Amino acid sequence: MNFKVGDKVTVLDEAISGTISKIDGTTIFIDTVDGFLMDYQAHELLKMAEKDTLKSCIFSEHSFQEVLSEKEQNAKRKSVRVKPKERSQPTMEVDLHIHNLTENERHLSNYDMLMLQLTTAERKLEFAIKKRIQKVVFIHGVGEGVLKMELETLFRRYDNVKFYAADFQKYGLGATEVYIYLNM
Repeated sequence: MNFKVGDKVTVLDEAISGTISKIDGTTIFIDTVDGFLMDYQAHELLKMAEKDTLKSCIFSEHSFQEVLSEKEQNAKRKSVRVKPKERSQPTMEVDLHIHNLTENERHLSNYDMLMLQLTTAERKLEFAIKKRIQKVVFIHGVGEGVLKMELETLFRRYDNVKFYAADFQKYGLGATEVYIYLNM
């Protein structure tokens, strides 16, 4: 598009318009309606007729009132449908990987790490029971299986708890899901 000094232009992708005051090679300088001097490339500008305003360029095919009334109409809201599989997803996840539980695990022995993981699991399970959260997934990882066996021993101490392997597709083999019976 050929621009010349004095043309009214608007900037694409921005709410800026003005008059071309200088052209220097491929750079076009415009005086904005707010009184600023700004520079743009030709492909960033849209030439307007002298009587055009930004509003008339944008709403050239529809009246401004048509567009406003369309926007103001209350669209019927679609209810979000929860799939049965998603509805039964656990409401609480507890990641027992040691790097999530402590800043620096280098100073801890294997026993200390295991005790930290077990006390965290017990504390989170007690919290879930107290807050009436029915499903909790304890992410323990695969490893040697020591933490998994200790967690199962912990869960067996509770009468109102049932535990089983968590969703394989989501967690793989490294998680146990706990279901808490709330009616006891």
